[in-house]
Amino acid sequence: MTVLDRSDALRPDYDFIVCGAGSSGSVVARRLAENPDAQVLLIEAGGDDEAEEVLDPSRWPANLGSERDWGFQAEPNPHLDGRSLSMSMGKGLGGGSSINVMVWARGHRNDWDAFAAESGDPDWGYEPVLNIYRDIENWRGAPDPRYRGTSGPVWVQPAPDPSPIAGAMLAAAAEIGVPTFDHPNGAMMEGPGGAAISDVLMRDGRRHSLFRAYLHPLRDRPNLTVLTRATVRRVVIEGGRAMGVEILRDGAVLTIRAGLEVVLSLGAMHTPKVLMHSGVGDEAELGRFDIPVTQHLPGVGQNLQDHLSFGCIWEYREPIAPRNSGSEATLYWKSRPELDSPDLLFCQVEFPVPSERTAARGAPAHGWTMFAGLARPGSRGRVRLTAADPGTPITIDPNALSDPADLDTALRCVDLCRELGAAQAFKPFVKGEALPGRLGGEAMKQFVRESAVTYWHQSCTAKMGRDSMSVVNGSLEVYGVQGLRVADASIMPRVTTGNTQAPCAIIGERAARMIRAAHGV
Repeated sequence: MTVLDRSDALRPDYDFIVCGAGSSGSVVARRLAENPDAQVLLIEAGGDDEAEEVLDPSRWPANLGSERDWGFQAEPNPHLDGRSLSMSMGKGLGGGSSINVMVWARGHRNDWDAFAAESGDPDWGYEPVLNIYRDIENWRGAPDPRYRGTSGPVWVQPAPDPSPIAGAMLAAAAEIGVPTFDHPNGAMMEGPGGAAISDVLMRDGRRHSLFRAYLHPLRDRPNLTVLTRATVRRVVIEGGRAMGVEILRDGAVLTIRAGLEVVLSLGAMHTPKVLMHSGVGDEAELGRFDIPVTQHLPGVGQNLQDHLSFGCIWEYREPIAPRNSGSEATLYWKSRPELDSPDLLFCQVEFPVPSERTAARGAPAHGWTMFAGLARPGSRGRVRLTAADPGTPITIDPNALSDPADLDTALRCVDLCRELGAAQAFKPFVKGEALPGRLGGEAMKQFVRESAVTYWHQSCTAKMGRDSMSVVNGSLEVYGVQGLRVADASIMPRVTTGNTQAPCAIIGERAARMIRAAHGV
């Protein structure tokens, strides 16, 4: 693997160009480069992943707002009292997997079966995807051959030596009738949900990002080139076929050709941006900036989804130092008993996490947070261009809580948090509830609007499917453009139930397998 930075030599053409070295792009590049006859270029806008803030699991918050964060800012949202949410996204080798909380959450059975139904491809279904998970995992917990694999590249383990507050959360869940499991990535996500110690991507006490898992072992492969600090501006499309990419590097714009395929793995913000700057998108949207239309696809940039969280906080009796990443226990449950799968997502955080608004209500100096939110939101937003120049930023309108049902579910979510936090299991550790406190009616709705923050699980802006708003088919090929695929969270028809890192690895695996089959590599 040759890593190029600044003015190092670059070939004029490659067989495959993968844009984005995040949780999906790292996987695609690895699998394509396993064939020594395939010349693969992986392009990343950020730098390397050698910083201690990346490698030390406890220091992940230091990456937010740093040079390793794209630092997106959403438009003011009238459904959140005009608040503009910060929407972090990884920038650098590993992408989000290098700055996130390292949680490995596969998604629910219903997610993958829905993907299969939307795409018309049964290989997106739960059982085939479960086989891939077993193939790629190197599971370090208690043996569970039905659900876990032990020989793959991804080192997965339960959070080691978890805090007593994590154990208290599992005991509290059991008190209120939520079942507990040995791990969250098996039977727990085939039914109504449950609680468990989180699975994390850590190895020997260090972050084990998907870049580290997939591409570090290929350091001796001369057919893989990784280009850092280069921004993809647009895909070069000629005669309905992707012929390469235009990039910005060291202040100069240059074009690199792709002999076989271009793969966009730039994430749910920049993948639709690059598509639109390439002339692929809604003709009315492109017409606002006189961008010539290569392929009219009205769904590009639409259908934006994210998990929205509402931080409920309890004050410790005595300070308890966070362990590992500071998030070691997770819970999924239903807001209404008639549902057949969980629509609520809970990650315990071992320190206070108020929003900028709720901090003013009086968050304690020492305490824990139930980072709880909507696993299956109904609200949809969009990403839009601001100019024809690819160097200009995008506008992001998450439109969070625009669906009235989401506000109702959020209120049920907070109620469940408060019930959980009041359980006997927390009594030895907790002095009392700090936020939201005893609120009702409009006051509790106001708390929801003020406490809402993103889980940083942006997705669905180039969705897979067969309707008029779909951007890619079941093989992740962009409709109407040959030699161009998308492999990242933007292809999700709906956001998966839980953290999106693990599903992005599956998207990368499936894309690579289909590409290799198509070209005999």
